[in-house]
Amino acid sequence: MEREREFVSIRWVVAGILIGIVGGLLLYRAGGAESPLFGIVGLGADLFIRLLRMVIVPLVVASLITAAAGLDTRYLGRLGVITLVYYTTTTVLAAGLGLVIVNLVDPGVGAVLQGAQTPQEILEREPPTFADLLRNLIPANPVDALARTDMLQIISFSLIVGVALNLMGDRAQAIKGFVSELLELSMVIVRWVLYLLPVGVALLLARAIGQAGWEVFAPLAKYMGAVLGGLAVHGLIVLPLLVWLLGGVSPWRFLKGITNAMITALSTSSSAATLPVTMRTVERELKVPGYISRFCIPIGATVNMDGTALYEAVAALFIAQAYGVQLEFTQQIVVLFTATLAAIGAAGIPSAGLFTMVIVLQSVGLPLEGIGLILAVDRILDMFRTMVNVEGDAGGAVILANIVGRK
Repeated sequence: MEREREFVSIRWVVAGILIGIVGGLLLYRAGGAESPLFGIVGLGADLFIRLLRMVIVPLVVASLITAAAGLDTRYLGRLGVITLVYYTTTTVLAAGLGLVIVNLVDPGVGAVLQGAQTPQEILEREPPTFADLLRNLIPANPVDALARTDMLQIISFSLIVGVALNLMGDRAQAIKGFVSELLELSMVIVRWVLYLLPVGVALLLARAIGQAGWEVFAPLAKYMGAVLGGLAVHGLIVLPLLVWLLGGVSPWRFLKGITNAMITALSTSSSAATLPVTMRTVERELKVPGYISRFCIPIGATVNMDGTALYEAVAALFIAQAYGVQLEFTQQIVVLFTATLAAIGAAGIPSAGLFTMVIVLQSVGLPLEGIGLILAVDRILDMFRTMVNVEGDAGGAVILANIVGRK
């Protein structure tokens, strides 16, 4: 076990980051996406992502069913309420912080951006209504939900099955045993994938940097500064402070303990793909009990998107400023709540926030074409906002473990 810990230690991961950055810069100089080597790097990065995603469905299903089936039903309700209250509160705080920062620095005032185009698939996408979100919670066909990796439906189905097994008592021991073994099997595969983490990080960063180049950043430097500054404040101050006050874990220990999960989030830009690493990290490094991490982290990877909420609030006001539209206080409150709702509805996949941005812009009458203004740098910002999303999930697990421990 110590050998495994050493192999995936932070030293190896940092080496992967450095190799990825240098490799990406060299790849960009060699022609970027037009270089034959880019295809090879991209293939390796895709394979690593597929390995992570391969285990997501069995891990989430087994984790939630095991957690729900092993708890007292009254206790389960308490866990669920605390989890949802924490996730909702931090998401609203993040969106509010984004609004404060963008009002202070006015990144869109005087911005001159030309040639930006919004993908047609975003313009044609119908934003979901609140009724759609509620309807989508329950799968009409669980097998179809599993095949499509619809995480909201998978979570609700797994919780329903877990509670049913809980109420069945001893009669369900055989099924509980099977699900428990499925969970252990999933964690074994996760350990295998973690051995490749430094290589996967290097490939993913090399692809992102090799494709983006640097010239796209200059016109959007102030906007990027507002987003990254907000993410830094929320990720380095707000969340660690909450974990310290409510979870009893010092900010340094917390941030150090989730390093591997944060770096995986940075490179994959996917909360869902990072989920196996997040669960394993909080259990091993922060000593969160398995029944808590396996309950709240899969839910958090789907509905807890602090970084996405902050980004959407900043982006909406940036677009308004770039178009010369002055949003009143009441309209900014609308942005706050729609950014929160949109972040909760965003899938844990790369650039999902671009699609839910439609909800925020439409709520205050801004043109959807404005998404094209921020498209050039979205991939880079997506990497950092996913880090904050994952940090929020881990923080929720630590806080929940401490609150439950007081019982």
